[in-house]
Amino acid sequence: MAEHPAYPVGLRLTGRRVIVLGAGQVAQRRLPALIAAGADILLISPEATPSVEAMADAGELHWERRKYEHGDLADAWYALIATSDTAANEAASAEAETRRVWCVRSDDATAATAWTPATGRSEGVTVAILTTDRPDPRRTAAIRDAVVEGLRDGTLVAPHQRQKTPGVALVGGGPGDPDLITVRGRRLLAEADVVIADRLGPRDLLAELPPHVEVIDAAKIPYGRFMAQEAINNALIEHAKAGKSVVRLKGGDPFVFGRGMEEAQALAEAGIPCTVVPGISSSISVPGAAGIPVTHRGVAHEFTVVSGHVAPDDERSLVDWTALAKARGTLVVLMGVDKIGKIAETLIAGGRAPGTPVALVQEGTTATQRRVDATLATVAEIVTAEEVRPPAVIVIGDVVTVGPGNQR
Repeated sequence: MAEHPAYPVGLRLTGRRVIVLGAGQVAQRRLPALIAAGADILLISPEATPSVEAMADAGELHWERRKYEHGDLADAWYALIATSDTAANEAASAEAETRRVWCVRSDDATAATAWTPATGRSEGVTVAILTTDRPDPRRTAAIRDAVVEGLRDGTLVAPHQRQKTPGVALVGGGPGDPDLITVRGRRLLAEADVVIADRLGPRDLLAELPPHVEVIDAAKIPYGRFMAQEAINNALIEHAKAGKSVVRLKGGDPFVFGRGMEEAQALAEAGIPCTVVPGISSSISVPGAAGIPVTHRGVAHEFTVVSGHVAPDDERSLVDWTALAKARGTLVVLMGVDKIGKIAETLIAGGRAPGTPVALVQEGTTATQRRVDATLATVAEIVTAEEVRPPAVIVIGDVVTVGPGNQR
């Protein structure tokens, strides 16, 4: 075996009989991939882990509750031998050899006719790693992880040889820390021809883009001194129609006060394919980064996220502030720093206690994050005194005091 490396091959097991002997931890790890491959799985084992039993109960495989018997491998294309009975494993391995069934053994890889590679998947690509002479699970897993992570986060870029399909991806970039963008969002960013970026998106990721990528600052482009929503829509459509792969990089989540649906509607009207990639909303991630849970057992059973970009007494406001004042849960206010005085006044007038804790987390998840605490009665004064500036997430409610070091 040391002289001849294993020959790598991909098995197409859809509808083909696969025998699995044993239903312990090894089988529990291997079965999902066999199920995903569409194999006709016969599991033979007197007992099984709860997870494996659940697979059988769901009809994903057929389970015979017994020990291995000679002849079980008849008509099999592939076998996974993973029992704790060495004699049974050896007998099943011998039967596999006789019947010319490719066989993996968990107890003795050197006696097997096949090895299971360390595998990972990323957007239509399966990475399978084998060592050349004999299995080395830790090394193959480490190499697998490095390759898959590189494909997912865009640091390992393999250009598509087929022509790209022009279109737009609305990507939620998360609250600001570049590590908090989703895997899919980062990959699409790495494959983009044009990126139209918000001021609040993870700007550090733009430095990683290849030189040929056109980056359009949504606040500073030829469309005007600031980029109005209509201009953004037009830019998305224009570049997509030019055959480009376009990413609209937005802060947080595209559909949480991000006007993502307006852009999706404009693209649909123009006949442009659109993919939406959800992002981590600052409404939950920023409080979390500051040690504030938006819910906590015995303190808050609900939380409400509200836009504070218009004051409660503004006729354009769609928020029922009176109802929010009567609610007992957590209130998270986005885009409300300059209106927090009026918001606090309205909540108190509606019934919220003046001593209700308030936390303002400025530039959350970034290197310049800071937290300022107050109460509804004092928040207007403290925001001015502490010179709190946008972007900041405001958390109102008793959850502000339950984090580490804040317990009452």
